[in-house]
Amino acid sequence: MAISASDVKALREKTGVGMMECKKALVETDGDMDKAIDYLRERGLAAAQKKASRIAAEGVVLPYYDKATKKGVVLEVNSETDFVAKNEKFMSFVEGVAKTVLATDPADVEALKESKFNGTDRTVTETLNDLVLAIGENMKVRRFQRMDGIVSTYIHAGGSVGVMVGFDVADEAKAETAEFEAMGKNVAMQIAAMNPEYLSKADISDDESAKMKSITIESALNKPDSLPMPILNSLIDEAINDKKWSDEDITIYQGLDNKQRKNFVNFISKEAYAILAEVAVSHKAEISENKIFVGLVQGRLAKQIKEICLLEQDFVRSDLFQGSVAGYIDSVAKELGTEVKANGFIRMMKGDGLEKREENFAEEIAKQING
Repeated sequence: MAISASDVKALREKTGVGMMECKKALVETDGDMDKAIDYLRERGLAAAQKKASRIAAEGVVLPYYDKATKKGVVLEVNSETDFVAKNEKFMSFVEGVAKTVLATDPADVEALKESKFNGTDRTVTETLNDLVLAIGENMKVRRFQRMDGIVSTYIHAGGSVGVMVGFDVADEAKAETAEFEAMGKNVAMQIAAMNPEYLSKADISDDESAKMKSITIESALNKPDSLPMPILNSLIDEAINDKKWSDEDITIYQGLDNKQRKNFVNFISKEAYAILAEVAVSHKAEISENKIFVGLVQGRLAKQIKEICLLEQDFVRSDLFQGSVAGYIDSVAKELGTEVKANGFIRMMKGDGLEKREENFAEEIAKQING
């Protein structure tokens, strides 16, 4: 039977699939609209299965927040190419998945896949399969994290990084002000740019603190030229007096003037430097008790904490505020006449930890030419 253009258009509007696929479906089903829809869904499943092994490490990270319910989610959905990530259908699907998370509160991604897609009677997986057929790429819902309450969001570079940061606000009405919204966005941008591991130093466990201290001590001992001079000089004396250095390195070092000795690493051999590090490590117990060394370790730990803890970081927008992120939040809270505390954050980077697709356009074209 003849298939009219209006029938093809109607099927396209119902399924979102391309015109040629819709026409083929109607031809195969003798123009039966319902059977054509089923046909396309079967094709979508087959297409999804066929493309499932293809690398999908592009896509977007979307932080989505519903102010009315004060529920939020940061979601990553992957595609094969960055081009598809800009597709309107793809972005509509991603937002629909985010809404589905908020509506159904799934335990994990597998449960989310079996949830009814927002506003439909089809599952997220079924809807995704339809999209795979329509767009022609492998796509995957990879992960999501929830955050409820008063939050601020930030999307960097079209979805390469998504951030959600939560706040406790004594007077919640102040969270609706432009000043609060600007502050929240600035803090979220800080998280995107500086990638903190913790909210504050209070969130670092005792075990993690001990591990950081141990690594800092080992690092200092294995880089002896960074040690305090009294400790370094005693290590060099041992290397020389006990003939742990070669005669050549001993002669070279003893021939250096005081200024040159400050940069002795530039003169002695790599072997001599390695030996000096071994001497330092062998005296780990006593060096670790040295008050000067203890101060050095504490200083380095404080610097690390300032780098990895959001609230201790220097606020990057120094044009707005000079000081820590915690200080910036407090300054805005004071202007608003209320108390504001950051209570957590989510930072998600697109494709983080995924195998990336290696583009070889010559091979891709050759495959197409050769069928």
